[in-house]
Amino acid sequence: MDLYCEDESLIHAVHDAIGRREFLGLMIAASLFPAHAFAETPEEMRARFRKQSAEAERRGLAEPFKGITSDGKVVDGLFPIKPTGVSTAAARAAAEQFLSSLTTEQRGKVMLPTDDPEWRKWMNQHFYQRQGISFREMTASQRNAAFTLLGASLSAKGVRLTRDIMRLNETLGELTGDREFFGEGLYFITIMGKPSASEPWGWQFDGHHGVINYFALGDQVVMTPYFAGSEPVIAASGKYQGTAILQEEQTQGLKLIQTLDDAQRQKAILNVSKTGNNALAEAFKDNLVLDYAGIRAADLPTRHQQQMLDLAGLYVGNMDEGHAKIRMDEIKRHLDATYFAWIGGTESDSVFYYRIHSPVVLIEFDHQRPFALRGSQPTREHIHTVMRTPNGNDYGNDYGKDLLRQHYLKSHSR
Repeated sequence: MDLYCEDESLIHAVHDAIGRREFLGLMIAASLFPAHAFAETPEEMRARFRKQSAEAERRGLAEPFKGITSDGKVVDGLFPIKPTGVSTAAARAAAEQFLSSLTTEQRGKVMLPTDDPEWRKWMNQHFYQRQGISFREMTASQRNAAFTLLGASLSAKGVRLTRDIMRLNETLGELTGDREFFGEGLYFITIMGKPSASEPWGWQFDGHHGVINYFALGDQVVMTPYFAGSEPVIAASGKYQGTAILQEEQTQGLKLIQTLDDAQRQKAILNVSKTGNNALAEAFKDNLVLDYAGIRAADLPTRHQQQMLDLAGLYVGNMDEGHAKIRMDEIKRHLDATYFAWIGGTESDSVFYYRIHSPVVLIEFDHQRPFALRGSQPTREHIHTVMRTPNGNDYGNDYGKDLLRQHYLKSHSR
């Protein structure tokens, strides 16, 4: 058995299969061997990571994109092409400025067709081999242009969260001593299509614990899948000591479950025990079939419905203010069909998972098992969050797939 394993799911599967005592004994026995007996060279590790990445893509892209559904059937008519009145000109100009800052060779790496499968090739895990160019490769002026693109597309809150995820990945590099695979510069940007006021285009930001997909068609914007997380979530030391993320998402989620009465909690809580990772809609889960579960907003009083909307707003609010309002209006229209589900404890120090799920949004928050740091049980120091748009408008070979499909049908019918 190879005891050197970067795949946390495999480590925990072995742990669960043979039992804690045997697993610890095996690991202690392994520690008695010289370090070089299990060591990999950097090139061997890179080769293994390339193989893992290719296998993840092979499995994840085996099926054509359909989108996340509750029963395997896409609900049509949820996402029509229509003007929003919220300009995307600033994002478009920032994208053009970023592209102009690149060399010809760099632009060749960054620019991809609008319908490129790169939209689907994102992953939270650090080993993934990504396309585009990283912040580490960029010059100072190119990094400034890249951050300007983020600033023109996201809210101030969204930019701060993104930047802090990068900083905490630097903290992880400090804690592990691994500067090749952890660090604030290991985030990649690609641009799909040519920035345009009328034709579809978009960009992708992809790295460890941070993924943003931004698709624009005219003044309509789809910004999912969106992934935000970290391990650790609070920097207790180092260059970015004091940096913290996702604390409000944690606090407000817990507050919502705590304010429900016993009967409401009984409906919302799927399992009081949380011993593993529960997030379902992460990388390469584009066709996830996930039935509604938990308690329906229509069965809650107005004050709890508002709490649910406020909680969703913490995630949607990472978009620019104008498009976030449009997105929240869309979520409100489907509030009666929105469900809130919970796994784990409800005490002030509990670890837990929750999700908000409707025909137009899926949000997950999950306290995860440690991966790079010590421990085996879910911890508040490792958090994953993901936001998706179900029923075909979430990513795709062409992000905002349903909007793009409608655009092509309209164009080809002329």
